[in-house]
Amino acid sequence: MASIYGSQFQDSSPVHAFQLNGKGGFLPIDVNATATQQSPFWFHYDYKNKESFNWIQQSDLFSDQVKSALTGKSSRLRMVRVGDGVLLTLQTLNNTVGQRPEQLVAFRIFMNSRMIVSTRHRKVKSLDSVIEDLHDGVGAQSTGDWLADVTDAITDEISDFTDLLHERLIEMEDDILRGEIPERGELGLLRKQIIVIRRYMAPQRDMFSRLTAEKFLWLEDADRRRLQEIADRLGRCIEDLDGFIARTAIMSDEITNMMTEMMNRRIYTMSLMAMIFLPTTFLTGLFGVNLGGIPGGEFRFAFSAFCVLLACLIATVFWWLKRSRWL
Repeated sequence: MASIYGSQFQDSSPVHAFQLNGKGGFLPIDVNATATQQSPFWFHYDYKNKESFNWIQQSDLFSDQVKSALTGKSSRLRMVRVGDGVLLTLQTLNNTVGQRPEQLVAFRIFMNSRMIVSTRHRKVKSLDSVIEDLHDGVGAQSTGDWLADVTDAITDEISDFTDLLHERLIEMEDDILRGEIPERGELGLLRKQIIVIRRYMAPQRDMFSRLTAEKFLWLEDADRRRLQEIADRLGRCIEDLDGFIARTAIMSDEITNMMTEMMNRRIYTMSLMAMIFLPTTFLTGLFGVNLGGIPGGEFRFAFSAFCVLLACLIATVFWWLKRSRWL
């Protein structure tokens, strides 16, 4: 197996570069340093950076398949075994300011026992806790441990967002029970977020479970157990999301029923108003014709008497509707 030296990564412009010291901390990358299973390299790149892109394409550390994946040619979730290593494409939430979380960020990883190379374009906030642990000396001690830490951080982020969706769902349900209809598009956005997260997290859970069954020599039993626990936790989040989808469907039906009821009530009220004024409309139309011989035409108080008659007629119709329980 060919040795891997720090000098091979010169001029690659990484966003982060660490050499794990095997004790939870890290060492600065030295050009003369050699990657070992006890002290592997971790290089993290922005594949849109021109220098990083060119370095990946020209490096003899990767196959063409790995180069294509690391430089962002595909964002499809996948796991491919490459020799003694593995190529992973994961998805995590988008926490960039001004963008929505469900606009997921693709995070690509190639790793083996001595080296981790990860790439992204938009920031992967999940890595902040992994890097912070390394600075505190309580981070990953091997490549398998690093993989478990990263998948754990991504799942924590998904779990927190699922809890946030649940809180929003409860608030919206309470508003509907009070007869308040959500703002236009609010329920639609909530359903979209739930469906998108569920769509991508289900295969990611299966990928984590599949990793535990792969016979990688650098993946220890403790790492496999952690990955299975993470997959189970992500599976519980997916079950919650399935429940959310059903609840939003019920909410949508309830909102439709509320709006239909409101519309029917308004139409009913307008119909009753038309019924109340129907006799008066008939009389005013009849007495408004331009023909001679209209009764009371010569009487001084004919108009006043006619208005009193109309008022009595309206009151009579209103009383009849009330007595018939139409009002």
